[in-house]
Amino acid sequence: MDIFSDIATIREDLLSGRVTVTERIGAVFEHVDRVEPRLHSFLSMNREGALEAADAIDQSIRAGRDPGVLAGVPVAVKDNLATRGLRTTAASKMLEGYVPVYDSHVVEQLRDSGALIVGKTNMDEFAMGSSTENSAFGVTGNPWDAQRVPGGSSGGTAAAVGSGQACIGLGSDTGGSIRQPAALCGIVGLKPTWGRVSRYGLIAFASSLDQVGPMTRTVRDCAQLLQVIAGYDSRDSTCVDLPVPDYLEALDGDIKGLRIGVPAEYFGDGIDPEVDAAVRTALQQLVDAGAHLESISLAHTPYCLSAYYLIAPAEASSNLARYDGVRYGLRVDDEDVNAMITKTRAAGFGPEVKRRIMLGTYALSAGYYDAFYGTAQRVRTLVRQDIVDTLKTVDVIATPTSPVPACNHGERTSDPLAMYLMDICTISANLAGVPALSQLCGFTRSGLPIGLQFLGRPFDEEQLLRVAHAYESRTDWHQRRPAEVAGDKP
Repeated sequence: MDIFSDIATIREDLLSGRVTVTERIGAVFEHVDRVEPRLHSFLSMNREGALEAADAIDQSIRAGRDPGVLAGVPVAVKDNLATRGLRTTAASKMLEGYVPVYDSHVVEQLRDSGALIVGKTNMDEFAMGSSTENSAFGVTGNPWDAQRVPGGSSGGTAAAVGSGQACIGLGSDTGGSIRQPAALCGIVGLKPTWGRVSRYGLIAFASSLDQVGPMTRTVRDCAQLLQVIAGYDSRDSTCVDLPVPDYLEALDGDIKGLRIGVPAEYFGDGIDPEVDAAVRTALQQLVDAGAHLESISLAHTPYCLSAYYLIAPAEASSNLARYDGVRYGLRVDDEDVNAMITKTRAAGFGPEVKRRIMLGTYALSAGYYDAFYGTAQRVRTLVRQDIVDTLKTVDVIATPTSPVPACNHGERTSDPLAMYLMDICTISANLAGVPALSQLCGFTRSGLPIGLQFLGRPFDEEQLLRVAHAYESRTDWHQRRPAEVAGDKP
C-alpha cells in the first residue's frame, strides 16, 4: 500500500476490495506516528473518530451502497475550521480548550463525501503569519528539511499533505496562506475566488480577504476536492450563488493558444535566482505545449504589501474584539471587569496577534481612518482593476509563488518586515478577490521546492486547473517524495 496514493487510486483500491478503509486509515496513523515527531504537523488527532467512520464506510461498501466520492481519503483540516466534537484552537491559547458543537460548511461537505479527518493541523495563531512559527503550541517542520519552515499560515496542512500523513487537506488563505506553504512544501494549493467556497465555521481573521481552499499533491486531486467544497451556502452571506462547474472536465491538457501574462513586477529584485530560473523554465515548457507568453505590467503591485498590512490588521482588530473573556475562550479572572478583559487578552494572544491588533486599531482610530484604512482600500480597488483589466487580454497571469525557498526556523522571526515580504507574490490575489493556484515547478540545488503561481479571472478556477494540469502532466516534479519520509511507506 502506497501512503502517497491519490484519490483515484484510493477509491479504486477500496471498490476492488484490495484494501479496506480501516486498513488504509490504520496504515496512515502508523505513518503519522513515524513522521509526526519530526514535523509536528498536527495539534489534535482524530484516531477514534476516523476509525469509526472507516468501519461505517466499509460496511456501506459491503452492502453495495455508494460510499461517496472521497470515501476513505485521509484529510488534514486546518485548526481554524470548526469540527464538531474535535478541538479547534486556531493555534491560540485563547481557544485552547474550545470544542465546537457544529461543523464548518467545508467539513460537512468532507464528511458527506466519505473523507476521513486524520486531525487538525498546526498553523500561525489566528492565521497571522507566513511560517507557522507563531503557533502557541510549537513550530512545524518542512517535509523536505525539518529544520526549515513549511510556510504559513497553513503550514501544518501543507506539511501533512507533503509528507503523506494525509492525501488531501484544507487551508485558509488571507494573503497567501494556502499557496505560499504549498510552494514551500512542494504541493498544490488553490485559493478560490472570494465567495466561491463558504466560510461558515471558519474562525475569522480578515473577512474581506479570507478564503477556504484545497491543498493536495496533484492538480487532479485539487480539482476533485474543490468540486466537493465549492457551492452556495445560505449561512455565509458572502457566498455567491453560482453553478459549480465540473472541474475534472477542465483537465483536458489542451492549452494551445493559451495566453499567459508575465508581469515584470514579480521578477527581478527580491526574487531568489533559483526561483526565478525555475519559474521561467516552467513557463517555457508551457510555451512548448502551445501557450503564448505576453509581457504585462501590474502597475500597482509595489503598493500591495502596504495596503494589505493596513486592511488585514484593521479587520483582525475588529474580528478579534470578541475574545474578551466574557463570551467564550480563555478567561483570566479579576474583580474588575476591565482588568479581567485586559489580562485575558494579554495572556491569550501571542506577540504577532497583538502586533496586528495594535496596527489595525491604530489604522481605524479617529483622525487616521481615512489617511490609512481608507487610502489602503482605494489602493485595493486599483490593484483589483489592474488584474481584472489585464485578464481581459490574457487568460492567466503567471508569477513565482514565494520569492524565496523555505528558510530556517528562526531566520526571520526577529524581523517582522522580512517575514511579511514572504507573501509579496501572493497578496494581490486576495486584495483582488480572484482565484490563484500554486504548484511545484522545481527544486533548488539544496533540494527545496519552488512554486509556480497562476492567477485567473473571477470564478474561472477551471482555467487555472487546466493550465496547472497541463504543466503537471509534462513534468514529474509532483512524483518526487521528501527524503525524510519517503522511506516510511508501510
